[in-house]
Order: sequence, then structure tokens, then C-alpha cells
Amino acid sequence: MRTRSFIQLASKFKAVFLDSYGVLKNHHGVILGASDTIDQLRDQGILIRVLTNDASRGPARQMEAFHRIGLRNIKEEEIITSGMMAKHYLLSKKPKGLIAYLGTEDAASEIINAGLKTIHIREVNDDNIDTIGALVYLDDEGFDWNRDINRSLNLLRRRNVAAIVANSDQIYPVSRTEVSIATGGIAKLVEATLGRDFIHFGKPDSQMFMHAFEQLNEETRIEKSKILMVGDTLHTDILGGNKFGLKTALVLSGNTRADKVKVNIRSTGIIPDYLCESIAT
Repeated sequence: MRTRSFIQLASKFKAVFLDSYGVLKNHHGVILGASDTIDQLRDQGILIRVLTNDASRGPARQMEAFHRIGLRNIKEEEIITSGMMAKHYLLSKKPKGLIAYLGTEDAASEIINAGLKTIHIREVNDDNIDTIGALVYLDDEGFDWNRDINRSLNLLRRRNVAAIVANSDQIYPVSRTEVSIATGGIAKLVEATLGRDFIHFGKPDSQMFMHAFEQLNEETRIEKSKILMVGDTLHTDILGGNKFGLKTALVLSGNTRADKVKVNIRSTGIIPDYLCESIAT
């Protein structure tokens, strides 16, 4: 693991995969200098993809959110979300019946706009439970935590249907020092209670990396050795990039603190190839 200037490091690659929160933005807004770095990457002809476990909105809404905070040089087609991966799975499997979801309508828009028939978990009852063909955990908002999480639990107790987790993150930062339980944390609770495994999408699983890799290779031939994965979290960004065979760079502008980085790497055994203060340095 070597500490490097990010721009000097990125210039050795043909494409860069960027995590969103902690790399491009944080709880304050855009990370200082991130927009300039994107411009510099483009000037060097380096292709960009943003890989995010945020399933609360699709790529178009993600782009709008980036633009609102000043990241106006991110394009919709460059954004790949875990919600997209869940949508592709559902379209390929075509479950019979309604797809129940836990989350907001914005989070469900990816599957709704794809023509899949959905129902919010709050609307599932004894009269329609037999029409449910799958359950998707999408977001940590848009439902009653006590009533609707229990409703999802009891749906899966009564119906042997696929349970899909569109965002495997168990926590997400809400400030520099505090976190909240994310969708993956909710799903983990239900998994443990039921004693079964759900279908997970998002980093560190390979689906998002494969989608981005195949998308790039529709434009131009790029080998994995010429792609750099940049993230702020060892268990998702770095582990996922390592497993997919990419070079990885851990930045210290998000979840991983500079004073804890060596301890975290040693305790997890997840080793990035490079270490950078941020993508702006």
C-alpha cells in the first residue's frame, strides 16, 4: 500500500470507478476539489463511472442531486446504482405477482418505471398476501419502522418468495461522528430472525462492477488492470474492487479516518493498493 497523489495515480489508468458518498460528497455537500478532479480526469481522456450503494433514487435523480450540490460534470449514463442491479435481476427473473417493497416511491421508481408491478409493504394484508411474488428492501425511509419491518418479516414467514436487498450497506454516516442504520442493516435483522439468506446487490458483490466493466467495454477495450476503484470504505469499495481484480485506492475523506486506517486495514485484512487523502489531493 502506497500513499499517492490521486491525480498522478489516476493518470496511469484508462478508467476510474468512484464511490459517491465519502469520495465525491459528504454530509456537508460536495467534497472540496472533487469537481475539478473530474474535469482533470476528463481532460486526460480517463473514463468515469460512479458506483453507489444508494438505492434511494435512480441514476437520473442521482445526477440531479449531484448537480444541486455543484457536481455538474457527472452524467446520468456514468452513474450505476445498486437499485439498477436489483431492477435488472427482477426483470430477468420475472417473479409472478406483485413486488412488495420497503422504502420510498422514489426508491421504487427504478422498478416501477421498468414496468414491474409493485406494492408498498404497508399495503400488504391478508387479502392480497398470496399475490406477492417478491420482496425488495430498498431504502431506510418511507415506512413505519415498527409496523412495516415486522410486516416484511411476517410476509416472508408466510410466503416462500425471493427477498432482495438493493443496498447491502448496514450503516451510513449522517455526520462526521454519527451513523444511522441503512437498508442492509434492516435486512440483516430480518435475515437473522428468519435464519435465511437474502439476495444482495451493491458493493462488495460483483454485479455492479461487472455491469460497469461491460458498459465500458461497449465503448472501448479496457482491461481490468487499467481500471482503478476509488472508495472510502474497506468492506464495500475496496473489498469489492479487490475481488473483481481491480487496483484499489482508499481515500480518507469519508468513512475511514486517517488515525484509524492502519488499524482498520490490519484488523480486516482488506488491503488497498493505494492510499490517498482525497481525490482532490
